[in-house]
Amino acid sequence: MHAAEGWRSLFENWPETIPHQGLVVTNFGEQIPFVDFLISGSVLLLERNIPDSYGARKVMLAYDAISAVKITDPIDLARFQVMGFQSPF
Repeated sequence: MHAAEGWRSLFENWPETIPHQGLVVTNFGEQIPFVDFLISGSVLLLERNIPDSYGARKVMLAYDAISAVKITDPIDLARFQVMGFQSPF
């Protein structure tokens, strides 16, 4: 699976039990905080609660431009199992 497909699948299957907020790290090193998102076939729409230095509150980002997703809420690892994550043991 290509990384972009993995990111798209992650956002498409994001469970309601995990808050739709965190940080997306892009391939060009920008960290984009988000408080909600919408998905499409090839682009992710992120909503920021605070505008960036240009005043933008929405960011449209290609899935292949994502290098990491950071979760800012303190959530037990077990809750991420619904997203396909599992213990190696």
